[in-house]
Amino acid sequence: MGWFDNFKRNRNAEYENQQTHPAEETVEEAVPEEEAPERVESSDSTSEDSMIDEGFEIETISVVEREIKEEEVKPIEEDEVTLRPIKTYAEKKPVSHVVGQTKIIAVINQKGGVGKSTTAVNLSAALGEMGKQVLLVDLDPQGNTSSGLGIDKRQVNNCIYDALLNDVKLEDIIIPDVCEGLDLVPATINLAGAEVELVSEMARENRLKDAVGTMRGRYDYIFIDCPPSLGLLTVNALVAADKLLIPIQCEFYALEGVTKLLDSMKRVKTRLNPTLDIYGVLLTMYDGRTTLSKQVVKEVRGFFGKTVFETLIPRTVKLSEAPSFGQPITQYDPTGKGALSYIELAKEVIKRG
Repeated sequence: MGWFDNFKRNRNAEYENQQTHPAEETVEEAVPEEEAPERVESSDSTSEDSMIDEGFEIETISVVEREIKEEEVKPIEEDEVTLRPIKTYAEKKPVSHVVGQTKIIAVINQKGGVGKSTTAVNLSAALGEMGKQVLLVDLDPQGNTSSGLGIDKRQVNNCIYDALLNDVKLEDIIIPDVCEGLDLVPATINLAGAEVELVSEMARENRLKDAVGTMRGRYDYIFIDCPPSLGLLTVNALVAADKLLIPIQCEFYALEGVTKLLDSMKRVKTRLNPTLDIYGVLLTMYDGRTTLSKQVVKEVRGFFGKTVFETLIPRTVKLSEAPSFGQPITQYDPTGKGALSYIELAKEVIKRG
């Protein structure tokens, strides 16, 4: 305790010393008001003469234009924007095999977001890589199939709209070799008005059938990507097609729209296309981790039976990314689950004939 006593004693002595001899503080002496220099207030009203008297000089203000150097402005080079060149049907690569009986299949479901365009693009590309000749018809005014294959719709002169309403031959519309063995009939925003314009046309339900029918014998498969509705465009697809491929999303709401689609198919089959039938039902966006997906698969297989494909299309990020790069999944991610599933689906399609 002696050390602490000395410490306290030293601290007390230091405090008493500060109280007896306070530190000298430097205090500025107040300047009397009469001796203080006058404050010069700057204001906009200060005259030019007074500023000159105080020693200020005002020079002439000159405006100098800034010269723009050539290297500062970079023109957009054509090489920076790479667009897929659009060829004509006359420039199409020769077919290396004998084409058999052409199968026209409409990829259809009145509900949107179930994977119609994704299936149409990726199944067509997979069949093309397996040596088949495939023609893909984009019948959706949104044109997702066309953009998903890297086609800039601003460069398209004629689209499927012109075949339906302007009697343009399909040969003058087809963009060949967008992928290996795959040709495309593009769609643009003009197709949005076709629903109204077809109402007053003669034989309005057979317009697509007449156009696509000229391509029989040139392709192994012709796929029609239908819009998510049951309007005149969809009726044209039902009349033109031999069979229907119905993608069904593995969710509850997707099942509700199938019954209306089947009713429409029966009416068209009775009056317009007696040979129309279901080619296959494809389950898309399957997630094996959820009980709901498994229940939907069970319900669909129980209702449609053997028409349901064994292949299940999984829900993957790569399948969603591929259209933004203008490539099918077999090119964008050839070893991923999405590509492998569509390759298996293509094998089933070939096996069914």
